[in-house]
Formats: sequence, structure tokens, C-alpha cells
Amino acid sequence: MKIAFSPCPNDTFVFHAWVHGLIPGAPKLDVTYADIDITNNWVAEGKGPEVQKISYAALPWVLSEYALIPCGGALGRGCGPLVLTKEAQLGPEAITGKKVAVPSERSTAYLLFRLWAAQNVPGGVGEIVVLPFHEIMPAVQAGDIDAGLVIHEARFTYQQYGLNLLTDLGNWWEEDTGLPIPLGAIIAHRSLDLEAITSWIRASVEYAWAHPEVSKSYIMEHAQELSHDVAKSHIDLYVNEFTLDLGEDGYAAIEALLGRAAEEGLVPKFDLSALR
Repeated sequence: MKIAFSPCPNDTFVFHAWVHGLIPGAPKLDVTYADIDITNNWVAEGKGPEVQKISYAALPWVLSEYALIPCGGALGRGCGPLVLTKEAQLGPEAITGKKVAVPSERSTAYLLFRLWAAQNVPGGVGEIVVLPFHEIMPAVQAGDIDAGLVIHEARFTYQQYGLNLLTDLGNWWEEDTGLPIPLGAIIAHRSLDLEAITSWIRASVEYAWAHPEVSKSYIMEHAQELSHDVAKSHIDLYVNEFTLDLGEDGYAAIEALLGRAAEEGLVPKFDLSALR
């Protein structure tokens, strides 16, 4: 079975057991490691493997062909994207009409940013520039852009670039809705045995929690030069009860995010019942 997920520690932690043949009855995986902005574009174009990790924000474009798998993804609290600036102690109005770098226009981070800006940035932001996420902080540091929207381990490392936090979009979302933040989703082509895929992913998550040391070398091999402590912090933040099962709070969060985004014209309108 072909699958694509990111080389980030949370994904390699979750899928380690399945990748390494440790789940009884599960087929051998042919893995492509790709950042989520790449898989978002693949599925929108009808490309890529039959199972993929994408942003929840990309779901409205692909639900006719792919089903949301209710485990293996990333939702949580206290783990949202950040908006960073070079200058300290700025208010949201400081980015009115300014140039802002984002990692993808089909990402949950981008939807959260646009929904927050609609409420908090008078007059709206200016130019949106799409950059690979690892280039965003250096660009803000150099003054090439006015603000950057960052994800992943940048939560733990932005101070090393001398940058300052304008807002934590996760905190804003949680205060506004009371719900967790939907970040990365696992999808599978509707022609597949979705119940089996769900069971294999759940078994891989449970194995990862039961044997956390076994996956360490695999995680660090793909961790993009992160330290072990940062990789562990990444896993602790993004792998949680929603990774094992979305549950009602998980589905409510996804429906709230995508429902609001559809109302704002940020994603196509779709039948929310297709998420389940």
C-alpha cells in the first residue's frame, strides 16, 4: 500500500510500527516522505498515494474521492500556528496592509490566520507570500517580509531567530470556540477498505505509545536535524487522544473550522456530513 506523510516526528512516531511490519495483518507500506503543503497539492490535482496526510483545510477539495480516517492525524490544544514579527510588542493592526509569509494557502494554519485576521486586523493584511515553512523565519529575520505564519517545531525555535510572537492562533481558536485545533488529517481513497486502514493505524498508534523507545532511531533519521528533546516535545504536543480517535470533540472542531472557512469563501462549500 502506498502512503505519504511528513518526516516530522509526530508522523514517524505514529507510523513507525506499520512501516516496520509490526502490525499483524497490515500490508507492507511504500512510504513517500513529503511535507504537508506538497500532499495538499497532490490530492487537489488527483495525484499522490492512496493514503496521505494532508491539512484539514484541504479536505473540502477532495472528499468526493477520499475519506477522512478518524485516527492518525493531528488535533490538539496548545499546539496552534504562530504569527511572528521582527519587532516586539506589536498589536494586530501592525500588519494591516503588510506582507505576510505562509507555508501554504491550503493549510489549517492559513485558514486560522485568515479567520483571525478578519476579526482582528483592521483593513486586512496585504500581500500573502507562500514559502516553505523552514524559510519563513529567516525571511522575517532578514526583513524581507513583515510577518510570518509558522508551524511545526518553529513553536519551539523562533526565539533563536530573535523573533517575537504577535499572536498564538491556537489560543485564539480555543478561546473563540472552546474546541481543539484541527491540523493534519489522514485520508484514504474511498475504493479502499477504510475500516481495515483505520484499525491498522490505531494499532500503530497504540504500539508507539506502548514502546516509545523502539521508534527513536527512525524518528531522528527523518527529524530534519532536530535535537532529541525538540523531537520529543513535538511528539508530546501533536500525538494525543485525538490521534487515536477523533471523537465528538474532534469532529466538532473540524466542522467548525471548515464551516466557518466555507462561509468566508476560503474553501469550497460542501456537505459536512461527508466528513464522517
